Amino acid sequence: MTNWPIGLSTGCFYLTNILDCLETIRASGFSLIEVVFSPAHLDYKNQEAVRGAARRIEELGMEAYSFHAPFGREIDISSPDLAMREYALDEILRAVDAAAVLGVHYFVIHPGPENADIPLRDERLLRIENVVSVLNRVARRCAEAGIRCVLENKLPHLLFGNSSDIVWILGALETTQVGACLDTGHAFLAGELYPLVYKLTPYLRMLHVHDNKGHSDEHRPPGQGRIDWNALLRELVQVQFHGTLILEMAGGPDPAEIMQRARDGRSFLRCQARRLEMALQEPVSHL
Repeated sequence: MTNWPIGLSTGCFYLTNILDCLETIRASGFSLIEVVFSPAHLDYKNQEAVRGAARRIEELGMEAYSFHAPFGREIDISSPDLAMREYALDEILRAVDAAAVLGVHYFVIHPGPENADIPLRDERLLRIENVVSVLNRVARRCAEAGIRCVLENKLPHLLFGNSSDIVWILGALETTQVGACLDTGHAFLAGELYPLVYKLTPYLRMLHVHDNKGHSDEHRPPGQGRIDWNALLRELVQVQFHGTLILEMAGGPDPAEIMQRARDGRSFLRCQARRLEMALQEPVSHL
């Protein structure tokens, strides 16, 4: 009921070549990973580098569970400019090809650019329709590669960072095979973490788990911020969530310190899950 697999995003080592951090991750007991893009970490455009990473992951007895698509202001699948949209689509499709080489289950994508400039109503409508059009093409490529595309809820100040936006986009897509990845830190900053579990229930496949104090996207280990993890895990049980939890830790100069925070977060989640399991098994008094 609460024995969700817990993996680690390699994003905490985004400035380090992935081949130089995989053994460190594996030695800390993490076999399940989400691979992130970064020229210094793993360039998804370099097929030889991607194949090398896939071989090393297999040699270490690890599994690349998911791949995070490239994002940024320049990766704008909502742009009114066709050339910019096609550029963004091309980058994302090349990332899908890399994800296929890695053999992942899920391709995580932000449904829009990292843009805090919210356009006027007419342009906003055009942009969200563009997002749907591009994501339909991405979803088809993912399906051809045997991968499932999942949309991640964004930070609330960004374009399409509202929970109603991601739900609208999911409902407007041609396919029902596109799922959702709930980012706990983003949703908590938006004040929508617990309701969003229910809003995304039909689509929810995985979680990005990290904590914060409610002011910025700090990527703290679970239990070191203000999120009520007992309440969140209880809601995941109620909606019968059977996916995976991927820890997204902040980086830093000391790999040992990064991995200690990751282990702390994993231990906290497992402890909370065990307590919840015991509480749910207690008989209900009818007095």
